[in-house]
Amino acid sequence: MKSVPEENPRRRFPLPRPVDVAERIERAPALDPAVRSLSDGVVRALPPGPRTDALHGVPFGQPAHPALVRLPLGCWTSAALLDLFPGTERASRTLIAAGLASSLPATATGLADWSALHRHQQRVGLVHAASGACAATLFSASLIARASGFGRAGKLLSAGGLTAATVGGYLGGHLALRLGAGASHAEPVGHLAGLGWHELCRVYDLPDGRPVRRQLGYLSLFVLRRGPDVSVLSDHCAHLGGPLHQGRVLTGEGADCVTCPWHGSTFRIGDGSVVHGPATARQPSFRCRVTDAGMVEVQPRN
Repeated sequence: MKSVPEENPRRRFPLPRPVDVAERIERAPALDPAVRSLSDGVVRALPPGPRTDALHGVPFGQPAHPALVRLPLGCWTSAALLDLFPGTERASRTLIAAGLASSLPATATGLADWSALHRHQQRVGLVHAASGACAATLFSASLIARASGFGRAGKLLSAGGLTAATVGGYLGGHLALRLGAGASHAEPVGHLAGLGWHELCRVYDLPDGRPVRRQLGYLSLFVLRRGPDVSVLSDHCAHLGGPLHQGRVLTGEGADCVTCPWHGSTFRIGDGSVVHGPATARQPSFRCRVTDAGMVEVQPRN
Protein backbone atom coordinates (compact mmCIF):
# COMPACT_ATOMS: atom_id res chain seq x y z
CA MET A 1 0.00 0.00 0.00
CA LYS A 2 1.43 3.34 -1.04
CA SER A 3 2.03 5.88 1.69
CA VAL A 4 0.56 9.33 1.26
CA PRO A 5 3.33 11.92 1.14
CA GLU A 6 3.20 14.54 3.83
CA GLU A 7 1.90 17.90 2.71
CA ASN A 8 4.55 20.56 2.36
CA PRO A 9 3.93 23.18 5.09
CA ARG A 10 4.81 25.91 2.58
CA ARG A 11 2.02 24.73 0.31
CA ARG A 12 -0.40 24.78 3.21
CA PHE A 13 0.53 28.35 4.20
CA PRO A 14 1.81 29.99 1.00
CA LEU A 15 3.10 33.53 1.16
CA PRO A 16 0.70 35.94 -0.54
CA ARG A 17 1.84 37.36 -3.85
CA PRO A 18 2.52 41.11 -3.85
CA VAL A 19 -0.43 41.65 -6.19
CA ASP A 20 -2.72 39.84 -3.71
CA VAL A 21 -1.61 42.23 -0.95
CA ALA A 22 -2.19 45.23 -3.23
CA GLU A 23 -5.68 44.00 -4.09
CA ARG A 24 -6.49 43.52 -0.41
CA ILE A 25 -5.50 47.15 0.17
CA GLU A 26 -7.92 48.18 -2.61
CA ARG A 27 -10.71 46.43 -0.70
CA ALA A 28 -9.80 47.75 2.77
CA PRO A 29 -12.55 50.16 3.95
CA ALA A 30 -10.69 50.51 7.26
CA LEU A 31 -8.43 52.97 5.42
CA ASP A 32 -11.32 55.23 4.40
CA PRO A 33 -11.36 57.55 7.46
CA ALA A 34 -7.68 58.37 6.95
CA VAL A 35 -8.25 58.72 3.19
CA ARG A 36 -11.13 61.17 3.70
CA SER A 37 -9.28 63.24 6.27
CA LEU A 38 -6.09 63.57 4.25
CA SER A 39 -7.88 64.05 0.94
CA ASP A 40 -10.04 66.85 2.33
CA GLY A 41 -6.95 68.56 3.71
CA VAL A 42 -5.11 68.34 0.39
CA VAL A 43 -8.12 69.69 -1.54
CA ARG A 44 -8.35 72.66 0.84
CA ALA A 45 -4.62 73.33 0.54
CA LEU A 46 -4.61 73.03 -3.26
CA PRO A 47 -7.60 74.90 -4.74
CA PRO A 48 -7.95 74.88 -8.54
CA GLY A 49 -5.50 77.21 -10.22
CA PRO A 50 -2.10 77.46 -11.94
CA ARG A 51 -0.18 76.13 -8.94
CA THR A 52 -2.32 72.99 -8.69
CA ASP A 53 -2.22 72.54 -12.48
CA ALA A 54 1.59 72.64 -12.33
CA LEU A 55 1.62 69.98 -9.59
CA HIS A 56 -0.64 67.76 -11.70
CA GLY A 57 1.68 68.24 -14.69
CA VAL A 58 -0.74 70.08 -17.01
CA PRO A 59 2.04 72.24 -18.55
CA PHE A 60 4.01 69.07 -19.40
CA GLY A 61 1.13 67.08 -20.90
CA GLN A 62 1.57 64.18 -18.46
CA PRO A 63 1.60 63.66 -14.68
CA ALA A 64 4.65 65.20 -13.01
CA HIS A 65 4.84 62.76 -10.10
CA PRO A 66 6.20 59.67 -11.93
CA ALA A 67 9.09 61.71 -13.33
CA LEU A 68 9.95 63.47 -10.08
CA VAL A 69 9.76 60.36 -7.90
CA ARG A 70 12.60 58.80 -9.90
CA LEU A 71 15.04 61.32 -8.40
CA PRO A 72 14.85 60.26 -4.72
CA LEU A 73 14.55 56.58 -5.65
CA GLY A 74 17.63 56.80 -7.86
CA CYS A 75 19.64 58.66 -5.23
CA TRP A 76 18.69 56.30 -2.41
CA THR A 77 19.30 53.17 -4.47
CA SER A 78 22.73 54.47 -5.47
CA ALA A 79 23.57 55.31 -1.87
CA ALA A 80 22.60 51.84 -0.67
CA LEU A 81 24.74 50.24 -3.39
CA LEU A 82 27.73 52.43 -2.56
CA ASP A 83 27.47 51.28 1.06
CA LEU A 84 28.67 47.87 -0.13
CA PHE A 85 32.08 49.31 -1.03
CA PRO A 86 34.75 50.91 1.16
CA GLY A 87 35.64 54.58 0.89
CA THR A 88 32.23 55.70 -0.36
CA GLU A 89 30.78 57.19 2.84
CA ARG A 90 30.91 60.80 1.65
CA ALA A 91 29.25 59.97 -1.66
CA SER A 92 26.53 57.99 0.12
CA ARG A 93 25.76 60.89 2.45
CA THR A 94 25.55 63.28 -0.50
CA LEU A 95 23.16 60.99 -2.38
CA ILE A 96 20.93 60.47 0.66
CA ALA A 97 20.70 64.24 1.21
CA ALA A 98 19.92 64.81 -2.47
CA GLY A 99 17.21 62.14 -2.30
CA LEU A 100 15.62 63.77 0.74
CA ALA A 101 15.61 67.18 -0.95
CA SER A 102 14.08 65.84 -4.16
CA SER A 103 11.44 63.88 -2.27
CA LEU A 104 9.66 67.11 -1.30
CA PRO A 105 8.44 68.07 -4.82
CA ALA A 106 7.75 64.41 -5.56
CA THR A 107 5.52 64.23 -2.47
CA ALA A 108 3.69 67.44 -3.37
CA THR A 109 2.88 66.26 -6.90
CA GLY A 110 1.86 62.83 -5.63
CA LEU A 111 -0.56 64.28 -3.09
CA ALA A 112 -2.12 66.56 -5.71
CA ASP A 113 -2.77 63.60 -8.04
CA TRP A 114 -3.90 61.32 -5.20
CA SER A 115 -6.56 63.77 -3.98
CA ALA A 116 -8.37 63.48 -7.35
CA LEU A 117 -8.60 59.68 -7.54
CA HIS A 118 -11.40 57.18 -6.86
CA ARG A 119 -11.66 55.67 -3.39
CA HIS A 120 -10.13 52.23 -4.16
CA GLN A 121 -7.21 53.99 -5.88
CA GLN A 122 -6.80 56.31 -2.90
CA ARG A 123 -6.55 53.35 -0.53
CA VAL A 124 -3.57 51.96 -2.44
CA GLY A 125 -2.16 55.47 -2.81
CA LEU A 126 -2.34 56.04 0.93
CA VAL A 127 -0.20 52.97 1.67
CA HIS A 128 2.10 53.96 -1.21
CA ALA A 129 2.57 57.38 0.40
CA ALA A 130 3.07 55.85 3.84
CA SER A 131 5.82 53.62 2.43
CA GLY A 132 7.50 56.67 0.91
CA ALA A 133 7.25 58.56 4.20
CA CYS A 134 8.76 55.58 6.02
CA ALA A 135 11.62 55.47 3.51
CA ALA A 136 12.31 59.20 3.91
CA THR A 137 12.27 58.85 7.72
CA LEU A 138 14.72 55.94 7.67
CA PHE A 139 17.08 57.71 5.27
CA SER A 140 16.93 60.85 7.43
CA ALA A 141 17.84 58.72 10.46
CA SER A 142 20.63 57.16 8.42
CA LEU A 143 22.05 60.57 7.61
CA ILE A 144 21.94 61.59 11.28
CA ALA A 145 23.57 58.32 12.37
CA ARG A 146 26.37 58.73 9.82
CA ALA A 147 27.00 62.33 10.91
CA SER A 148 27.16 61.13 14.52
CA GLY A 149 29.81 58.54 13.72
CA PHE A 150 27.56 55.47 13.68
CA GLY A 151 28.36 54.39 10.14
CA ARG A 152 27.24 50.78 10.50
CA ALA A 153 23.87 51.81 11.94
CA GLY A 154 23.54 54.35 9.14
CA LYS A 155 24.02 51.65 6.53
CA LEU A 156 21.42 49.41 8.15
CA LEU A 157 18.96 52.28 8.25
CA SER A 158 19.62 52.94 4.56
CA ALA A 159 18.90 49.31 3.75
CA GLY A 160 15.60 49.58 5.64
CA GLY A 161 14.76 52.79 3.82
CA LEU A 162 15.44 51.20 0.45
CA THR A 163 13.16 48.29 1.38
CA ALA A 164 10.34 50.68 2.27
CA ALA A 165 10.91 52.63 -0.94
CA THR A 166 10.75 49.40 -2.95
CA VAL A 167 7.41 48.49 -1.38
CA GLY A 168 6.13 51.97 -2.18
CA GLY A 169 7.42 51.68 -5.73
CA TYR A 170 5.56 48.41 -6.26
CA LEU A 171 2.33 49.93 -4.99
CA GLY A 172 2.90 52.96 -7.21
CA GLY A 173 3.23 50.63 -10.19
CA HIS A 174 0.04 48.83 -9.19
CA LEU A 175 -1.72 52.17 -8.91
CA ALA A 176 -0.60 53.31 -12.35
CA LEU A 177 -0.60 50.08 -14.34
CA ARG A 178 -3.38 48.02 -12.75
CA LEU A 179 -5.70 50.81 -11.58
CA GLY A 180 -4.96 53.30 -14.35
CA ALA A 181 -4.07 56.31 -12.18
CA GLY A 182 -2.38 58.89 -14.39
CA ALA A 183 -3.21 57.15 -17.68
CA SER A 184 -5.64 58.66 -20.18
CA HIS A 185 -9.13 57.18 -19.79
CA ALA A 186 -10.53 58.75 -22.94
CA GLU A 187 -11.70 56.19 -25.47
CA PRO A 188 -9.07 55.25 -28.10
CA VAL A 189 -10.69 57.19 -30.91
CA GLY A 190 -8.02 56.29 -33.45
CA HIS A 191 -8.75 52.57 -33.00
CA LEU A 192 -12.55 52.71 -32.74
CA ALA A 193 -13.43 55.26 -35.41
CA GLY A 194 -12.84 54.39 -39.04
CA LEU A 195 -11.20 56.63 -41.62
CA GLY A 196 -13.12 59.40 -43.34
CA TRP A 197 -16.32 61.19 -42.41
CA HIS A 198 -19.17 59.55 -40.47
CA GLU A 199 -22.79 60.58 -40.15
CA LEU A 200 -23.70 61.30 -36.54
CA CYS A 201 -27.19 62.85 -36.36
CA ARG A 202 -29.31 65.66 -37.77
CA VAL A 203 -28.14 69.08 -36.68
CA TYR A 204 -31.52 70.31 -35.47
CA ASP A 205 -32.09 67.17 -33.43
CA LEU A 206 -29.44 68.64 -31.11
CA PRO A 207 -30.51 71.13 -28.41
CA ASP A 208 -28.97 74.56 -28.81
CA GLY A 209 -26.38 75.42 -26.16
CA ARG A 210 -26.75 72.24 -24.09
CA PRO A 211 -24.31 69.32 -24.38
CA VAL A 212 -25.65 65.85 -25.09
CA ARG A 213 -24.19 62.39 -25.61
CA ARG A 214 -24.43 60.70 -28.98
CA GLN A 215 -23.15 57.30 -30.03
CA LEU A 216 -20.88 56.68 -33.01
CA GLY A 217 -20.44 52.92 -33.21
CA TYR A 218 -18.58 51.97 -30.04
CA LEU A 219 -17.72 55.59 -29.22
CA SER A 220 -19.62 57.83 -26.80
CA LEU A 221 -19.37 61.44 -27.95
CA PHE A 222 -19.88 64.80 -26.25
CA VAL A 223 -21.80 67.00 -28.71
CA LEU A 224 -22.51 70.72 -28.33
CA ARG A 225 -24.47 72.81 -30.86
CA ARG A 226 -24.42 76.58 -30.87
CA GLY A 227 -26.66 77.74 -33.69
CA PRO A 228 -25.42 76.11 -36.90
CA ASP A 229 -22.01 75.19 -35.39
CA VAL A 230 -21.35 71.81 -33.79
CA SER A 231 -18.39 70.72 -31.63
CA VAL A 232 -17.63 67.11 -30.74
CA LEU A 233 -15.28 65.52 -28.19
CA SER A 234 -14.89 62.04 -26.78
CA ASP A 235 -17.37 61.88 -23.90
CA HIS A 236 -15.19 59.91 -21.47
CA CYS A 237 -12.93 62.32 -19.57
CA ALA A 238 -9.24 61.60 -20.07
CA HIS A 239 -8.63 61.82 -16.31
CA LEU A 240 -10.81 58.98 -15.00
CA GLY A 241 -13.54 58.51 -17.59
CA GLY A 242 -16.17 60.92 -16.24
CA PRO A 243 -19.19 61.77 -18.47
CA LEU A 244 -18.38 65.16 -19.99
CA HIS A 245 -21.90 65.66 -21.35
CA GLN A 246 -23.05 65.98 -17.73
CA GLY A 247 -20.44 68.67 -17.06
CA ARG A 248 -20.73 72.43 -16.93
CA VAL A 249 -20.15 74.41 -20.13
CA LEU A 250 -18.63 77.85 -19.68
CA THR A 251 -16.89 80.48 -21.77
CA GLY A 252 -13.40 81.30 -20.58
CA GLU A 253 -10.08 82.34 -22.05
CA GLY A 254 -11.80 83.19 -25.34
CA ALA A 255 -13.30 79.74 -25.97
CA ASP A 256 -16.08 77.44 -24.83
CA CYS A 257 -14.90 74.97 -22.21
CA VAL A 258 -16.44 71.98 -20.43
CA THR A 259 -15.68 70.93 -16.86
CA CYS A 260 -15.88 67.25 -15.95
CA PRO A 261 -18.49 66.65 -13.20
CA TRP A 262 -16.29 64.12 -11.39
CA HIS A 263 -12.99 65.85 -10.60
CA GLY A 264 -13.16 69.23 -12.31
CA SER A 265 -10.86 68.71 -15.29
CA THR A 266 -11.57 71.44 -17.84
CA PHE A 267 -11.10 71.17 -21.62
CA ARG A 268 -11.49 73.54 -24.55
CA ILE A 269 -14.42 72.25 -26.55
CA GLY A 270 -12.94 73.35 -29.86
CA ASP A 271 -9.83 71.15 -29.77
CA GLY A 272 -9.90 69.18 -26.49
CA SER A 273 -6.83 70.87 -25.01
CA VAL A 274 -6.50 70.93 -21.21
CA VAL A 275 -7.31 74.20 -19.47
CA HIS A 276 -7.23 72.94 -15.86
CA GLY A 277 -6.26 69.59 -14.31
CA PRO A 278 -6.20 67.06 -12.81
CA ALA A 279 -6.32 65.73 -16.39
CA THR A 280 -3.07 66.18 -18.28
CA ALA A 281 -3.93 64.41 -21.57
CA ARG A 282 -5.78 66.22 -24.35
CA GLN A 283 -9.40 65.14 -24.82
CA PRO A 284 -9.82 63.46 -28.25
CA SER A 285 -11.74 65.79 -30.58
CA PHE A 286 -13.44 65.57 -33.96
CA ARG A 287 -13.74 67.74 -37.03
CA CYS A 288 -17.38 68.53 -37.75
CA ARG A 289 -19.34 69.62 -40.78
CA VAL A 290 -23.03 69.95 -41.57
CA THR A 291 -24.19 68.78 -44.98
CA ASP A 292 -26.74 70.59 -47.13
CA ALA A 293 -29.27 68.01 -45.97
CA GLY A 294 -28.67 69.06 -42.33
CA MET A 295 -26.70 65.94 -41.32
CA VAL A 296 -23.80 66.33 -38.87
CA GLU A 297 -20.69 64.45 -40.03
CA VAL A 298 -17.61 63.93 -37.88
CA GLN A 299 -14.02 62.84 -38.46
CA PRO A 300 -11.37 62.21 -35.76
CA ARG A 301 -8.56 64.75 -35.66
CA ASN A 302 -5.13 63.28 -36.34
